[in-house]
Amino acid sequence: MKQPHHQVLIKFALLGLLLASYFGYLTYEYDLLTGWVAALVTWSFFVLCTPVADAGFLLDLPLRLLFGIRMVVSEIAVWAIAILINVIAFIYFKEYYQTTLLTRLMEAIITTPYPFWAVVVLSGIGTFLSIRFGDELMDVIHHKDRNFYHSHHFKHEMILFAFFLVVIFGYYELISSLGISLEHQ
Repeated sequence: MKQPHHQVLIKFALLGLLLASYFGYLTYEYDLLTGWVAALVTWSFFVLCTPVADAGFLLDLPLRLLFGIRMVVSEIAVWAIAILINVIAFIYFKEYYQTTLLTRLMEAIITTPYPFWAVVVLSGIGTFLSIRFGDELMDVIHHKDRNFYHSHHFKHEMILFAFFLVVIFGYYELISSLGISLEHQ
């Protein structure tokens, strides 16, 4: 059981290093305050505007593996922090939304409720569905609720998976309307 904890710590450290490097780059390009604000807004973009729990996995999976905190609980905290970051940044540091492509996209989403707040709604649905899958997988691995999972999982999982595909399709259509190309050019 030591090795999974070790791998989680290494992945967490690598992701933390990536975020710190990005902050360092932004600080070098601009200044300390701009680097902090832009890095936090970029992180919040990945939390609020992608339909899987990618930025939240910086906290969710390590907290689940190390302390047993359900990923859905930590993801709710991650979303609250990401929303708070944007409220504060939008009120006090609005000009810093112009620093990178992702911060400009975040500002466009924030300032255009219809239809772009749907990006956040679809991302929330997708994120919490993926977190639910992760929590269920961890429960099965640790033999919690095993009988319930085996007796009801197939129909339930198929419905959730179909819903997740609809969310991803809707998300793709909205992102395309923002003028973002997902293909390599």
